[in-house]
Amino acid sequence: MKQRNLSSEFGRRCGHCGFAIRPSANFCGGCGRSKTLSSATDQNALTFLQSKVPSQLAERILHSGGAMSGERKHVTVLFADVRGSTALIDKLDPEEALEILGPVLQVLMDATHQHDGFVNQARGDGIMALFGAPIATEDHAVQACRAAIAMRAGIDELNRRRSGDISLRIGMNSGDVVIHSIGSNLVMNYDAVGKTVHLAARMEELAASDAIMLTAAAHKLAEGFI
Repeated sequence: MKQRNLSSEFGRRCGHCGFAIRPSANFCGGCGRSKTLSSATDQNALTFLQSKVPSQLAERILHSGGAMSGERKHVTVLFADVRGSTALIDKLDPEEALEILGPVLQVLMDATHQHDGFVNQARGDGIMALFGAPIATEDHAVQACRAAIAMRAGIDELNRRRSGDISLRIGMNSGDVVIHSIGSNLVMNYDAVGKTVHLAARMEELAASDAIMLTAAAHKLAEGFI
């Protein structure tokens, strides 16, 4: 019996959580972190994100009571990234890369914030966002879908202005997550893990260019509204 080569099928393991990452995936399916861009680029993206969190949103979050470490929340998780970003910035240093991708991140973040979502992780080429936590909303799947549609429209407008050809792929899933922690550093400390996150990342991985892919769980919550 021929033994399967798991290392070639799954690529390598995430340096943060040890999850086996498929070669075609840009995000780790365990913790949602990027595998494709340099740590310097990702750190620049995090710094960029921290500077762009609207003060009113930060105030709402800090006054919402937060969450205790290990608390379960029912949310919709959304992943969005630039398809083919590695080739786009392959020969650029992190600062030059963020110059190109910064406006893209801004579009993704603005769409998330406008629909009561929270960008809890940023990478050089995309974001992970939560809807339903830390600000609790009953229609989190609907808001996530509306944010995804706004993201795609925003990138279309950005392409028109810059004569560009950037395309997104977006995936989402609804379900229970376990919250790590929340503190004064909103970006770094509020995080969610679990099967729900994994499936959302998998939807993003499977999505075609300019496509929005959602699981049956997210579709059930949003059906009739989107």
